[in-house]
Amino acid sequence: MPEPWKQRLDAIISEKRDEVRDLRRHLHAFPEPSGAELATSMHLYQLLGQLGVDVQMGPEGCGVIADSLAPKDKTLGRIAVRGDIDALQIQDEKTTPYRSTHPGIMHACGHDAHSAIAYGVVQALVALTESGELPWPICWRVIFQPAEETAAGAAQMIEMDVLADVEKIFALHVDPTRRTGEIALRSGPMTASCDSVQLTITGRGGHAARPHESRDPIAAAAQVISSLYQFVPRATDTHDAVVLTFGSIQGGTNPNIIPDHVELHGTMRTLDSRVRTRTIEQIQQVIRGVEGITGTKIEFTLDASIPSVVNDANSTALLWQAAEEVIGAKNVQLITRPSMGSEDFACYLEQVPGAMFRLGSAADLAAITPLHTPKFDIDEGALEIGVRVLARSVVAACATNATSNQSA
Repeated sequence: MPEPWKQRLDAIISEKRDEVRDLRRHLHAFPEPSGAELATSMHLYQLLGQLGVDVQMGPEGCGVIADSLAPKDKTLGRIAVRGDIDALQIQDEKTTPYRSTHPGIMHACGHDAHSAIAYGVVQALVALTESGELPWPICWRVIFQPAEETAAGAAQMIEMDVLADVEKIFALHVDPTRRTGEIALRSGPMTASCDSVQLTITGRGGHAARPHESRDPIAAAAQVISSLYQFVPRATDTHDAVVLTFGSIQGGTNPNIIPDHVELHGTMRTLDSRVRTRTIEQIQQVIRGVEGITGTKIEFTLDASIPSVVNDANSTALLWQAAEEVIGAKNVQLITRPSMGSEDFACYLEQVPGAMFRLGSAADLAAITPLHTPKFDIDEGALEIGVRVLARSVVAACATNATSNQSA
């Protein structure tokens, strides 16, 4: 039989499930891209204000921070939950009533679900506090973060000092490759570090009929991409994971004109800082070789770097126990290998311990709609599970904090 506070918490979350679902649908219907989440933030700010918690807006009106009222025990550190709020620039091709009403923008990565779940956590913790059935004092902060997709939002929120007094932080990400009712997590590295790569190749333009009179940056671009794709994997230990991909090539205006310069934009992902350093050195080595062969100048820059999500062992254990209580031990799965995807939740974990888990969100694995695709959707039954696991974890973590503070 669950402890009384857990029974009460579950009952509260069940009572509020429709409100969480409706918020998710509202956010899905009115998505906003990274750095422009003004209406989203105001909507959340107003809803949270009605719950009677301390609320403040994020930088330039994007993002929201909700805090529990100050506890009597001033030594208690806060337990934080992060939800992200930005959408992607993808056209929604679903036919659901809540499909995006904003052309070319949709929640194709589940951030609407993450935000709705985070709101549900606030609802549940406020109601449990008001019921007088808390097992011990709790102190929490819920961060509704903008601009996750551009890797800028976490850093912006940290600059606002949202981690002040925070002892632990939790987050989740919906996973359409797992059934609703399943959760997956791991201690240690969970995602790859990600660096935005830009190569600017400067040559000398000319007539397409007389390439010998020019220093062709398009030819150099082809050479550098081919060499990097071949050389980097061959120079990397087969036990180490490295992904280098260029997704954008920009240069030239006419088919019969050799341009002066070309820009390449891509991404580099690694799981180990030493491998990252070696890979950067390998890229620079290839660049020097191509410069010598082609007579061009190649400028190499890294930008918007995100570290790996590294889950803290204690925080992972708290999430694991809560998940087993909510969905049963057989439905909690170990992630055996880190993902080569990236997540700027990692920036918080560089400052305080915490953990992220994968929340199964597929009703039918035979009809998966992958992340970042025009028909992406979730089984909304996953929302209540996410709220339950995170809310329980926050309360449990507060017990651990209280014990630690008393010992100190």
